[in-house]
Amino acid sequence: MAALAALLEIAGLEVRFGPVRAVDGVSLDVAPGPFGLGLVGESGSGKSTIGRAVLRLVPAAAGQIRFDGADVAGLSGRELRDYRRAVQIVFQDPDNTLDPRMRVGAAIAEALAAHGIVPRREAGPRVRELLEEVGLDPDFASRYPHQLSGGQRQRVAIARALSVRPRMLVLDEPTSALDVRAQARILELIGSLRAERRLAYLLITHNLAVVSELCEQIAVLYLGRVAESGPTAELLAAPAHPYTRALRSAVPEIAASARSTRIVLHGEPPDATNPPSGCVFHPRCPVAIERCAVESPSLRAIAPGRLVACHRAEEVLAGIEMPERPGTVESGTELSVAGSSDAEPSDAEPSDAVQPGAAQPAPPPKG
Repeated sequence: MAALAALLEIAGLEVRFGPVRAVDGVSLDVAPGPFGLGLVGESGSGKSTIGRAVLRLVPAAAGQIRFDGADVAGLSGRELRDYRRAVQIVFQDPDNTLDPRMRVGAAIAEALAAHGIVPRREAGPRVRELLEEVGLDPDFASRYPHQLSGGQRQRVAIARALSVRPRMLVLDEPTSALDVRAQARILELIGSLRAERRLAYLLITHNLAVVSELCEQIAVLYLGRVAESGPTAELLAAPAHPYTRALRSAVPEIAASARSTRIVLHGEPPDATNPPSGCVFHPRCPVAIERCAVESPSLRAIAPGRLVACHRAEEVLAGIEMPERPGTVESGTELSVAGSSDAEPSDAEPSDAVQPGAAQPAPPPKG
């Protein structure tokens, strides 16, 4: 049976903020729901900017975004309004999206009225239905946002997004501002809603464990570019890019047999206003060779349905050993890395490293 046409198509997307290329030639597809595409990477990799560009909240400098076959950049008037109804966003912090002076019920009813979803007299009952659908007491409609917990406010934000019957959601770190129990409940809610409403979504997160549970496909981003993409289970089981492999090694495993050596990436992501030549990851890459410093790798097929931008992808996929120091080549010489010295690198990790999805172990008791 032929594959369904993509609901959302992103081709060669570039987004710039002055000299910064926040997104640099990204191409992605999102299939019709129920379907999830996860975007992961360190802070500053372009994940949220891609989501905002999809909704035309930031302008694209180049490339094309198509939704259900229509060029999003060319939409106006009623067509643009219909698109904004079809694609909704849930932001990281509900406190920045809910009006503190407006009751919860009124905030949801406002969306219903703006898009003419139901007659005004039916707005109240519909609001109560939406609150119940996201696991809240319908009587919360009379409360203000400050009278709810963080998890409850995020559920209200999801209810408002769902109120206009969207076909796709952009979920921008929907659980990162919540405690662990609230996170689990929100993720369970997203999982159930995608099946019930046949939703497609773009899930932006630092948490690989979340992506493995909720997304069929994953795209790993680094400095505004796709490092690797493919089916989630296959990619996380056998990464073909050194960056993905390092991120994957940070996820704790319960089974001792499944545990691997933690790969620590030294240094910080390069300056986006002055990216390095060749592969943008090569200054931090444990397996970089001289070619990596001068030739930018193209995104190419490494297996059915899998793409990777790495000159040594086949070796990484085969399980090449990751040296302790970045830039070590097979001959034993090192690449010249800006800012490097003869001193031993620090073992400290960057503060914006991808979260492994679980708390770090507590320090051993003194004495």
